[in-house]
Amino acid sequence: MEADQPSDAGLRPSVQPSLASSPFEDPAPAASLLTLSGQVLDGRYRIGKRLGEGGMSYVYRGEEIETGRQLAVKILIPRLARDPASVERLRREATIATKLEHPNVCPILRLGEAGNGLIYLVMPYLEGEPLSEHEARRGPFSVAEGIPLLEQMCRGLQHAHDLGIIHRDLKPENVMLVPDATIAGGAPFRAVVMDFGLAKERRAGPAVVKLTQTGIVLGTPEFMSPEQIRGKPLDGRSDVYALGVLAFELFTGQLPFSGKTAQETMIARLKGAPMPLREARPELPARLEAVILRALTIDPNERYGTMDELAHAFVSATSPGVLGRLFRR
Repeated sequence: MEADQPSDAGLRPSVQPSLASSPFEDPAPAASLLTLSGQVLDGRYRIGKRLGEGGMSYVYRGEEIETGRQLAVKILIPRLARDPASVERLRREATIATKLEHPNVCPILRLGEAGNGLIYLVMPYLEGEPLSEHEARRGPFSVAEGIPLLEQMCRGLQHAHDLGIIHRDLKPENVMLVPDATIAGGAPFRAVVMDFGLAKERRAGPAVVKLTQTGIVLGTPEFMSPEQIRGKPLDGRSDVYALGVLAFELFTGQLPFSGKTAQETMIARLKGAPMPLREARPELPARLEAVILRALTIDPNERYGTMDELAHAFVSATSPGVLGRLFRR
């Protein structure tokens, strides 16, 4: 299942529509994109059940007609498809994201255009559950369950960073937990980071416009790094920060910074220290608290420099003996 969508069902039978009636050939108001099941897109993909929708797209389960391969197909909303700047940014980043090849990341297989400029993305279809839904259903993770998942996310993100790809919108909704019986210990899931290069454009509120040069914020406010809030250039350490926020929530069910609005939450992380991990959950290891605290440092130079370093730190935070002493950060 595509990362930020809640459910799945079998594909519906379909008959290819005529060009005159196809929403792919005649982009209509966004409401028409809610009923694409049974259509054939671009002569290549049979569209099945609608899985859900997000801020920039409608997501369907699809099938590649030639091979029968199951896919997730994102149809961009017409407003974005008509914005040349958004399309160009998406095209550039989607092209890079096709190079991703790692068990803990989900690549973009194709960026296509059908009919009168309708833009779509094709990705592998993953059977699983978004981390956000898993957390909501069962509550915070134990250390034994959470550390292996965080290490996997680090490894996948390091692969992306090695290719020059910064995620920019890392959050539980963008991590899929795929059942995997081959993983030893902890939770029997493989963590797959989704939606590389697809950080949503969000118009900042008045309190945040002053913090950026353009008033446009890329990402999700609760997980954004201080430099991202300020509109500064980003590197992999911005994803380190976001993963620190994700880890805090993974183990506590809470966010390390609070505010009455998204803007207040963003401003809080520019001025204050995060809530100590063990204030929210006292039984957690002190070394784990120290790892997350360092990941959430305001100055990127004081964080872990790479995702590999953060992965070692997470593992060593709960590993006794020589391994823990060797990788303690």
